[in-house]
This record gives sequence, structure tokens and C-alpha cells, in this order.
Amino acid sequence: MDFKAHLATLPTIEHLVGLNVWDAEKIIHHIPAQEGKLGSLRVYNALAQQFDGKLDRTSAQKGLEIFAEHTADARQNPGKHPNIDLLFKVIEEELSYRLEPLND
Repeated sequence: MDFKAHLATLPTIEHLVGLNVWDAEKIIHHIPAQEGKLGSLRVYNALAQQFDGKLDRTSAQKGLEIFAEHTADARQNPGKHPNIDLLFKVIEEELSYRLEPLND
């Protein structure tokens, strides 16, 4: 499946204004509910639901699968897709973060 097909299977995000990624003490990443970021917000929200708010190696790998063709583009162009780059970092450095969807 391509990214668009994956997105169609994910929960809706109309109720969200964004999503924060927390380490133990602070927000280390934010995805706003704005044009150009809605696909990433939908992926991260789905990961939060499926993995009980945890972003770790397992959930990050699932995220890379969902991002489909964008994952390959991100690998070839570091910095172009910061939300995918974060998933690579979680896997490579064996990090664990908490996902916090922000309701409207």
C-alpha cells in the first residue's frame, strides 16, 4: 500500500489541534494540525492509539511502514521529512518517548 491508502485506514484527527512528543521531562517534538502536517499528525495519532501512547522501536517501525514511499524519500533526503527522521532516530538510538495527542 502507498501512503494515501494507509492514511485512509487510520483514525480521523478532526478533534486534534496537534500532538506532542515527550521525553521524560519535556516536549522534544510537536506536530501541529495544519496543512502539510496533517498526514504526519494522523500517523502519529494512530501510533499513540495503537501503542498506548508509547513511541519506541516497535511503534516507530510501524510508523515507517505507514509512511510507505515517503520513508524511502526521507532516507535519501535527511531533513526533508522531520517527522519520519524522528522515527529513524528512535530506532537507531533505541529511544522511548511518550505521544500526547492534543484535543481541540
